[in-house]
Amino acid sequence: MPLKIYNSYSRQKEEFKPITPGHVGMYVCGPTVSGESHLGHARPYIFFDIVLRYLTHKGFKVRYVRNITDAGHFEEEGREAEDKISKKAVLEKLEPMELVQKYTNLFHWAFRQFNCMEPSIEPTATGHIVEQINMIEKIIKEGYAYVSNGSVYFDVKKYAASHDYGKLSGRIIDDLLETTRELDGQEEKRDLADFALWKHAAPEHIMRWASPWGEGFPGWHIECSAMATKYLGAEFDIHGGGMDLQFPHHESEIAQSTICNHTAPVRYWMHNNMITINGRKMGKSYNNVIKLTELFSGNHPLLTQAFHPMTVRFFILQSHYRSPLDFSSEALAASEKALKRLWEAHELLQKLQPADTDTAGDVALDEKINNWLNEFEEFMDDDFSTPKVLANMFELAPVINSVKDGLIAADAISKPTWQRLKKMFKLYMEDIFGLQAVTAANNEMLKAVMQLLIDIRKDAKVKKDYATSDRIRIQLAEMGILLKDEKGGEMSWTIE
Repeated sequence: MPLKIYNSYSRQKEEFKPITPGHVGMYVCGPTVSGESHLGHARPYIFFDIVLRYLTHKGFKVRYVRNITDAGHFEEEGREAEDKISKKAVLEKLEPMELVQKYTNLFHWAFRQFNCMEPSIEPTATGHIVEQINMIEKIIKEGYAYVSNGSVYFDVKKYAASHDYGKLSGRIIDDLLETTRELDGQEEKRDLADFALWKHAAPEHIMRWASPWGEGFPGWHIECSAMATKYLGAEFDIHGGGMDLQFPHHESEIAQSTICNHTAPVRYWMHNNMITINGRKMGKSYNNVIKLTELFSGNHPLLTQAFHPMTVRFFILQSHYRSPLDFSSEALAASEKALKRLWEAHELLQKLQPADTDTAGDVALDEKINNWLNEFEEFMDDDFSTPKVLANMFELAPVINSVKDGLIAADAISKPTWQRLKKMFKLYMEDIFGLQAVTAANNEMLKAVMQLLIDIRKDAKVKKDYATSDRIRIQLAEMGILLKDEKGGEMSWTIE
């Protein structure tokens, strides 16, 4: 059967037909590196890693572009138009690019722990200011943007008069115009629904670039349109991200790119649903945001233990990407046990030798195994239904254990079926789902070595030898050991 993808734009499953046969262009909105990645970031990047792996398995050559937002992400719905990077840099007493590098490195480190594949291209907003300015100039020339006090705004009402604005997010333009709140600094817009393409930088603003409209910084939405166009063309196959990005971010991308490039930019829009925590939306106001480092170390009030990155990855795969996923420490603990059971069956399967017979002693069982295996690809071709594939794997695990225990005779299953079972388990567990063995490495010798390094680092900090202190922490992180400073000068560590 052909691969079908649920297109958020049409709100239905559609057969996947790439623009260029055999090739796929995929853009996924990357992180704003103004702080540590948290649990909410895990779902989109792990899911789209599965999409990348499965499309590659299907024989497509994929160009996967995932950006880094390192400037210009100001709050459209907040009280002020402020750059997140600039604000956080001031708080942490760092140069903006120093802050960006710090959190970009931490983002990369975390998703290596999840065994996510690297994107083909990872462009940054600051590295593409020229492209963004060029795109804005084209939109102005087309008559769909205007300059006001050194800022540039997209004319939403004019665009909506001839285009289907709001279709992706299900918003109605008249409702948008009526319900948009009066915010500070909105008086320079012609209409409250208009969004910024470029913002004039106040004198105190740190990150700023020269433009035809004066010194300023780019709006959030324009960066993705500019980078997607540059690396994937005016029209490309897949654009992904979380449901929270549908409006205003992706809706704005569609409008900008359509006017600038004279074509709708994306064939298939894909959006993953949100992660809630104990039934409540994750948010700072609820004090339930769990950073990935806290998840791996267990150092958070909502966690009863530390969780291995593979457990988190498996937990995410157990739910369909378009379904809400409710997180709790108990749910992760259950996933930990389930993954252990499935991985043990996988490892056992690779060791067991089939009977040397092409004829099954139990024809019904042999047929049932092949039916379960046949459904792996059927389920994945039906909008990437990872939980259904895992359900079939859990049906197969008792069969594998029963052969090992002698409850099912080895010759009950034909050699071709056994070899296929072995191959398919390895293909899906390791290559497509990207799961890895979870190993316990906290032995006494390692603990002693780590305590020695902690003592050396403490001594370096007392002497204000911050170069040595940072080198120990960074090099340990590169080896997969997370060292964290706690209150009172203490330090904790965990292996991922």
